[in-house]
Amino acid sequence: MTLLSVENLSLAIHKTPILHGVSLTVDAGEIVAVTGESGSGKSMTALSVIGLLPDRMEAKGAIRLDGQDMLALPERNLCALRGNAVGMVFQEPMTALNPVRTIGDQVAETILVHKAMPPEQARARAREVLDRVGLPEERFPLTRYPHELSGGQRQRVVIAMAIALRPKLLIADEPTTALDVTTQAQILELLKGLVAEFGMGLLMITHDLAVVADLADRIVVMRHGEVVETGATRQVLAHMRHPYTRALFAASAHRVILPPAPPPEPLLRVENVVRDYRLPRTKLFAPPGHFRAVKGVSFTLNRGERLGLVGESGCGKSTLTRAILGLEPIQGGTITLDGDPVLSGNTPRREVRRKMQVVFQDPFGSFNPRHRVDRLITEPFHLLDTPPTGSERTRAIDKALTDVGLSPADAGKFIHEFSGGQRQRIAIARALITRPQLILFDEAVSALDVSVRAQILDLLADLCKAYVLTYLFISHDLSVVRTITDRVLVMKSGEIVEQGETEAVFSSPQHPYTQSLIDAAPVLPDREALLAELPA
Repeated sequence: MTLLSVENLSLAIHKTPILHGVSLTVDAGEIVAVTGESGSGKSMTALSVIGLLPDRMEAKGAIRLDGQDMLALPERNLCALRGNAVGMVFQEPMTALNPVRTIGDQVAETILVHKAMPPEQARARAREVLDRVGLPEERFPLTRYPHELSGGQRQRVVIAMAIALRPKLLIADEPTTALDVTTQAQILELLKGLVAEFGMGLLMITHDLAVVADLADRIVVMRHGEVVETGATRQVLAHMRHPYTRALFAASAHRVILPPAPPPEPLLRVENVVRDYRLPRTKLFAPPGHFRAVKGVSFTLNRGERLGLVGESGCGKSTLTRAILGLEPIQGGTITLDGDPVLSGNTPRREVRRKMQVVFQDPFGSFNPRHRVDRLITEPFHLLDTPPTGSERTRAIDKALTDVGLSPADAGKFIHEFSGGQRQRIAIARALITRPQLILFDEAVSALDVSVRAQILDLLADLCKAYVLTYLFISHDLSVVRTITDRVLVMKSGEIVEQGETEAVFSSPQHPYTQSLIDAAPVLPDREALLAELPA
């Protein structure tokens, strides 16, 4: 039975077309994935279904949810349907949750707003759905706050809110993009289980074809606001009749070829590093406890080598990264760069700090939006004793932008004038401008869609050929780490449990934890195998 029917949907803002004749259907108990690059219209299609379009949006066509025309309903009726007949799971759970309200109150709020149950029954239902999404009462009481949960746990709370009233349709907008591979696998399995258990329809918005291949019954491929291909998932991935679908598949399977690393010469040495965090007192006069986030980690990064660091959220990757940068004090061990200690006591040494730069996950969040690009990428100059000025500074800016595939003319623009991939190129230009000896990439491509990610990885490979580029690449995306590093470290609960040549570790993992990470990672299906098993 058709639950959702989108027929010839066109949207425009101030007469600027956004969507062009989009049509799709979702049946009860069916998972339909909408995929495409950023800006293809995926999220706008989802927001149209739930009636959350921007002001002054002109919509034509029809959206029928269980027989009701969503475009014709007044806001009062749409409010009655949201959370009741249709639920929404957003990409970033921390922005979807209220930080000053408990998870129990937030899940129960959906029920109370619709006056579906009295308060006590609403609390009981909140407890029931939190248990269902894998947050049992003994570990996750209703009194917990969002900041006390991990990213995957917060996403489970958002899913609990969306299913509290057992909606007929669930819309999930990139619900696993920022999650590590094991948490992503758990969330995807949870969504599949909810569809099977409640018989709801699931409209999944994602750019990851590997996720789509294992999850969706049908796939809708969008580009520039249009549906370019649709059909049963295995049929579409086997035949890929549209060039854009083939391009997405190729970008998802993209591999880069790094130049050979030079002969081993130690650059960064991390020896028995320990990082403790103080915990609050459990009693008034009791001594404070300590949590050991990094437990005696040791490794060496050679000059010109590309080293990967992988592990689940909370394993200590980011804590270790901050310690290497001199942004975190350490309680034991030593960190040296080119023979010089990074820290003097607990204070970062400026003469060592200038030899390192970092590229963050969210380039927009790491830039001041009020400054132009020329000022943004020259921020590292403050570490230099004699920063370049005048024409020398201009030449440095022009070369940094040119090296990352941008134009010197971009120096006068603001960061909001660029796409996500271009912003990440600017972040890399900022890291390169002082010619550091070491660059740390902290989840630098995890928020990018597959085609932009492929471009950034190609850029890194080109930079490795142009410079003796040494970097530590921190990521939860195993497919990216496999293609962009020479060696890899696997971190679990603050310890390095396995390390070695990247291909050797991925092909023949020795530690059970490494094996579990590899098993959890979504994999693109083999096209030849799909063609062989499908009828001619």
